[in-house]
Amino acid sequence: MSSNSMSDPRRQNKILRYKPPSSDSNPAMEDPTPDYMNLLGMIFSMCGLMLKLKWCAWIAVYCSFISFANSRSSEDTKQMMSSFMLSISAVVMSYLQNPQPMSPPW
Repeated sequence: MSSNSMSDPRRQNKILRYKPPSSDSNPAMEDPTPDYMNLLGMIFSMCGLMLKLKWCAWIAVYCSFISFANSRSSEDTKQMMSSFMLSISAVVMSYLQNPQPMSPPW
């Protein structure tokens, strides 16, 4: 066993442990997708609520799911949950006002 360690070509003094770059020092590494999807979800849910457009409400739910899936665990969950609940309420309210199936927007 000791003869194997003598022929080991690795140099112990050259081994450096990997440290992931911090997002504080480099803000360009941060992914803005969850923030954009959160904003789009809120815009579409407000359009779904105010204009009674069912397809806007469904797009809001879709954007909220994407925002939730792409978010980090360290981010604020209150804003994300409020966006998700707003989109769900847009779908519920649009179907409570008009329970007919959604007609295609085209």
